[in-house]
Amino acid sequence: MNSFRTELENPIVQQDIIDLERKINDFRSGKIHDEKFRSLRLARGIYGQRQPGVQMIRIKLPFGKVTFKQLLRIADIADEYASGNLHLTTRQDIQIHYVSLDRTPELWQKLEQDEVTIREACGNTVRNVTSSPNAGIDPDEPFDVSPYAQAVFAYFLRNPICQEMGRKIKISFSSSDKDTAFSYIHDLGFIPKINEKGERGFKVLFAGGLGAQPFLASAINEFLPEDELIPFTESVLRVFDRYGERTNRNKARLKYLVQKLGLAEVLRLVAEERIANKVKTFPIDINSVPLPYFPFTQDYPPVTIANENHYQHWLATNVVPQKQNGFYAVYVKIKVGDIKTDQARAFVRAITPYVADEIRVTQNQGLLLKYVSKNALQPLYKALLDIDLAHAGFDSLADITTCPGTDTCNLGISNSMTLAEVLEEVIYEDFPEFIYEKNIKIKISGCMNSCGQHGLAEIGFHGSSVKANGKVVPAVQVMLGGGTVGDGGGRVAERVIKVPSKRAPQVLHLILNDFKANSPAEENFHSYYDRQGKDYFYQLLKPIADLTSLQSNEFVDWGHEETFETAIGVGECAGVVIDLVATLLLEAEEKFGWAKQALERQAYADSIYHSYSTFISAAKSLLLDKGINSSTQVGVIREFDNHFVESGEINLTTPFSELVLQINKNEPTLDFAAQYLNEAKGFLKQINEIRAIA
Repeated sequence: MNSFRTELENPIVQQDIIDLERKINDFRSGKIHDEKFRSLRLARGIYGQRQPGVQMIRIKLPFGKVTFKQLLRIADIADEYASGNLHLTTRQDIQIHYVSLDRTPELWQKLEQDEVTIREACGNTVRNVTSSPNAGIDPDEPFDVSPYAQAVFAYFLRNPICQEMGRKIKISFSSSDKDTAFSYIHDLGFIPKINEKGERGFKVLFAGGLGAQPFLASAINEFLPEDELIPFTESVLRVFDRYGERTNRNKARLKYLVQKLGLAEVLRLVAEERIANKVKTFPIDINSVPLPYFPFTQDYPPVTIANENHYQHWLATNVVPQKQNGFYAVYVKIKVGDIKTDQARAFVRAITPYVADEIRVTQNQGLLLKYVSKNALQPLYKALLDIDLAHAGFDSLADITTCPGTDTCNLGISNSMTLAEVLEEVIYEDFPEFIYEKNIKIKISGCMNSCGQHGLAEIGFHGSSVKANGKVVPAVQVMLGGGTVGDGGGRVAERVIKVPSKRAPQVLHLILNDFKANSPAEENFHSYYDRQGKDYFYQLLKPIADLTSLQSNEFVDWGHEETFETAIGVGECAGVVIDLVATLLLEAEEKFGWAKQALERQAYADSIYHSYSTFISAAKSLLLDKGINSSTQVGVIREFDNHFVESGEINLTTPFSELVLQINKNEPTLDFAAQYLNEAKGFLKQINEIRAIA
């Protein structure tokens, strides 16, 4: 039984949905401040769009796994509540757009009927846990990482230690040393290993990230035993929650905490935190992701292949053998990650006779089908061709990854999706030989934040703008030389030059023609780029950046008819920080209630963390009442001692730091949980008395 079924039957899920509806009503009536409500809805997968009055809903699919029934349910939901389009993301989620806020509880309820959640798909939480899409069938894998990704997802969903962090945490599991889940740009990346004793474990990559300032992760452990995976991750999250930045969201990722304190100190804090963990070891149920049902090998009616050449291209680029003898995996290229609901239903009908009932969303916004027998390849190809989903060149230079850009995102500067379509057409028309090239990737983001992963591409573009003749011109920043090296190694693309967006096809022509002319057949793009050097490409592309020859159409972005304007809204990728005194006191009371409930359920570790959060919220409220702000929880603890305990304004038998930081000096036992809860109760009472007098 997987965790989704447990989630569906758990009354906490139903309470979560009821609570969302209640808080929407409180928000509408003015009882909840807009900033607080934004944080709350983001943690429930509800993200404000560029268009006012509607929401994007992010559906959380751990490691990209979705069944036929679930995909059909999502399509139905998209028709009933959204725009009739499914957008596949680089984090293996599915997003739907143009949803009314008031209908989100009902939407969530209907998704849960087929074991699908939106909980913690956005906000300052553990985001969707990703993995190599071919995990479980990869001939190179030491073992299937899917159960481990599932365990991490299930353990941290609704876990109190990671509900209101300073910012998000991203976790990935690669199936092999090829590192196709990009461990090197994750907060926590895990690569499977088997040691000399035959035991399972993981190489650990730590504190990587993309965004506007990419950081490559550090390899901190060559072999973390499998049963230490969950405890280690919990310790990391506890440290990040306590020490991470909370005021300046641009400095609020794990990579900046390492930059601030140093890697050795952060790891020391992680080790120190382990005593407080709910568990010291956590055996993983390797059967938690069961083998999907797949059709028994059978004779299929013969089909006529009208274009044998295209079929062979498709076989060469979209079909790979599984480690299970006699079976093949088939990749489906989804242009710009968008699939209309009618096509999604036709897709399920088309593939059902030929493949296993398990689809994986891929990091390059495609789909993976499993357990296809050799004699099913031709009829499957024909079925996909009939619904326009047999595009050759999956994960090749002709398969461009892109975020939604200005189509729906608040932060988008320029259009990325139409640009991706244009560049794909350039490759199919002018460079058909590159349809087979899988070692060069093109990735596009609508802004510098790298949702389209442009920072890890051999050829990357991100949305920008330039000024010419007193007007703003849509532009792209050209980035070159990024990509995966393997076994946790990666390269960040370098910014080379900025050019008007309408000239991006010229950029691509120049680079690919130069690569063909000046790179030996055996040389990869990384070696070619390193050999030529950044300045070589700057000089190569400099004529294209000349703004003295702009044409009128270059002031209009791809996919638009109106003159370009930069109109960036408030980003919601990581929520916001709430510094309102009254709101913080209400939060403290709410968290104290949760601590009591957890103690009654004998969930001692959860109770302790809720009590800890009660201390922090209550202390912060009093500090803010005096105009004192601190950007970290440890800062709140320190400042409270300085301004309230040492002055005698608050009567405590020990310094506040000693009282609160008992949390990482004690095992999560009944005695300590009860004691800590009682101390939180007394502290909260004093805070409320002071506020009442004020």
